[in-house]
Amino acid sequence: MTVNDHAPPTAAPTSAPTSCPTSAPAPRPKAAYHHGDLRAALLVAAEAELDARGIEEFSLRGVARRAGVSHAAPAHHFGDAGGLLTALAAEGFRRFLSCQDARQATAGPSPRVRMLADGLGYIDFARAHPALFRLVFASARPDYGDAELGAISGAAYARLEAGVQAVARAEGRVATPADVAATWAIVHGLAELTGGGRLFAPGGDAPADRDAFMAAIIDRCLPPPC
Repeated sequence: MTVNDHAPPTAAPTSAPTSCPTSAPAPRPKAAYHHGDLRAALLVAAEAELDARGIEEFSLRGVARRAGVSHAAPAHHFGDAGGLLTALAAEGFRRFLSCQDARQATAGPSPRVRMLADGLGYIDFARAHPALFRLVFASARPDYGDAELGAISGAAYARLEAGVQAVARAEGRVATPADVAATWAIVHGLAELTGGGRLFAPGGDAPADRDAFMAAIIDRCLPPPC
């Protein structure tokens, strides 16, 4: 069995996009902060803390230490660790959508190819930002009742739903909630497996081979259903 045996009927992007951000910038020295940008610096430090210590060991004191500010500064801006993780999850969803946008920028015009591009962007995000991926998709600590996080996570889901509906319309049918859920489940499972180093393309893990293999699997479960 080769990758080409499973190539989708229409081409999807086959190289990882450089515009999917791979890391947050390093926190600046305290003296470099200007009024109004401390919040952004704390989010950068929070991402570094999350990467290093994980969700369970995440603390405001650790964030303050990384940012080089007083222990009270994170609480002043975010209230508590849950508030900071909620704001970081919103940033995570923005990064997630940016990874999908990067794939869309090189995709063809058909709904199916564009949906495959979004799936590859999902996988790019999981590989580039494993800690953020776990925060937004596997943690109960962010507050999804928060207006900012609720809006951006809702936009991510609406994008999935619209993409699956567009594929179904091109096939002369209407997508069901099960179609949307199946697409999400397949792509998320691929993101988990590839991000965890458990799934590889036959013959190796070169980016072009991996993209073709992942796109072929996603394509099998787009409407009409697998």
